[in-house]
Amino acid sequence: MPRGDGRLSHELDPQRPGPQDKCGVFGVWAPGEEVAKMTYYGLYALQHRGQEAAGIAVSDGSGVVVYKDLGLVSQVFDEPTLASLRGHIAIGHARYSTTGGSNWENAQPTLRSTAAGEDRGGTTIALAHNGNLVNTAELARRVAELGDRDQMNSTNDTALVTALLAARPDLSVEAAALEVLPTLRGAFSFVFMDEDTLYAARDVNGVRPLVLGRLERGWVVASETAALDIVGASIVREIEPGELIAIDEHGLRSTRFGTPDPKGCLFEYVYLARPDTTIVGRNVHAARVAIGRTLAREHPVEADMVMPVPESGTPAAIGYATESGIPFGHGLVKNAYVGRTFIQPSQTIRQLGIRLKLNPLRDNVRGKRLVVVDDSVVRGNTQRAIVRMLREAGAVEVHVRISSPPVKWPCFYGIDFATRAELLANGLDLEGIRRSIGADSLGYVSLPGLIAATEQPANRLCSACFDGQYPIELPADNVIGKHVLEGVARAAGAASTTTDGGAVSVAASPGGSGALLRP
Repeated sequence: MPRGDGRLSHELDPQRPGPQDKCGVFGVWAPGEEVAKMTYYGLYALQHRGQEAAGIAVSDGSGVVVYKDLGLVSQVFDEPTLASLRGHIAIGHARYSTTGGSNWENAQPTLRSTAAGEDRGGTTIALAHNGNLVNTAELARRVAELGDRDQMNSTNDTALVTALLAARPDLSVEAAALEVLPTLRGAFSFVFMDEDTLYAARDVNGVRPLVLGRLERGWVVASETAALDIVGASIVREIEPGELIAIDEHGLRSTRFGTPDPKGCLFEYVYLARPDTTIVGRNVHAARVAIGRTLAREHPVEADMVMPVPESGTPAAIGYATESGIPFGHGLVKNAYVGRTFIQPSQTIRQLGIRLKLNPLRDNVRGKRLVVVDDSVVRGNTQRAIVRMLREAGAVEVHVRISSPPVKWPCFYGIDFATRAELLANGLDLEGIRRSIGADSLGYVSLPGLIAATEQPANRLCSACFDGQYPIELPADNVIGKHVLEGVARAAGAASTTTDGGAVSVAASPGGSGALLRP
């Protein structure tokens, strides 16, 4: 599978993945601990949020270095590399791109120096980002006006924020952040650092999750509580919308840079977050089981077995089976070793399509009426292939149940859905979708039913991909999208293949064995 999310229930064409979250972020301040290894394990727990690239920045109090490369966390880092990354502060990033192409230059953390390469005792800033900004073109113009040419060919919104933070060497990083953060529009959960301090910030709408944890001798911030668990940190609380925290030898301090207006992503509960994560006090697995129970009430059917599309459909299938009284069983086996690969399938293998990832348990499905539970339908390719596969394996009826409402609108806040024209539910009604995927019946959970399962008020959630109501205003000129900065750079003639200014240097060639960045 080429670069993508790796949760395979949506991938029939390896070049056209299903919904992808932008990234997972992790940060730790812990003197005396092996912070690079802790960050590695934190990123390992967040690998589902991004599989294109991984990187770790560390500081020992005298300097910040970044090591990053394309690939999975386990492909990018090994024992010798981690052992060389010594310090007491670290941040890490697992990337899936929603702004900027899938290349080494756009891997994170980004790294900038306020000294612009001169020996003036400047500060070095490393930053990692989960989310997506919607005023990226405006930020690019601001950076261009500063005469900043040190972006290492980077065309993502994270590099722009890092450049803006580094543009004020007369201010502390904390003071610069309090000036820059209010000018950002869109979704962001940042972890960033300088030589002495770990920072974390979340946009005023809190679209993407970010949590704070406590170690015996330090602090941790992460995209999900599951990453706190893996490093033995206790959950303290969520970073609040519009909050900037700073952690150093003096402890933790918190500052507000904006008025909170919570709009947490509803799709986190459906698909993006790990089931063992907790969001606003609600366990994600429990929420998904509740969604399945609601599905059973809203769309009952006579059947012999309820089966999930593994793995993301499993909790909702358990809920559907419990509520309906229809036995739960497994009808598909997922190949646990299919993940990100640089080897493209041959035409013969490509024609097998989804069988690379899922294969039917023929004895379990033969002669049965099946309820097949999945998390969402995007283009419909995977569901179509699964229905066909189950019929070929002997199923007499296939009833598809989806644990989210129809996805009709693209996301501009950190999920890389298909374009609106490619979304199956945008062009077809329920009966049209049913015919398209070949199911005997089709049912989606209602939006109110989904919201109820989260135990959150509707006005504290973003449901734009389902209802088109975007809580953060989008640019009127439609200058937005994954490759917006490539277009801005071409139009301005600003694209550069070198880094003249000396803010960072690359100590190894990009690709292959990774690259170490130093100020």
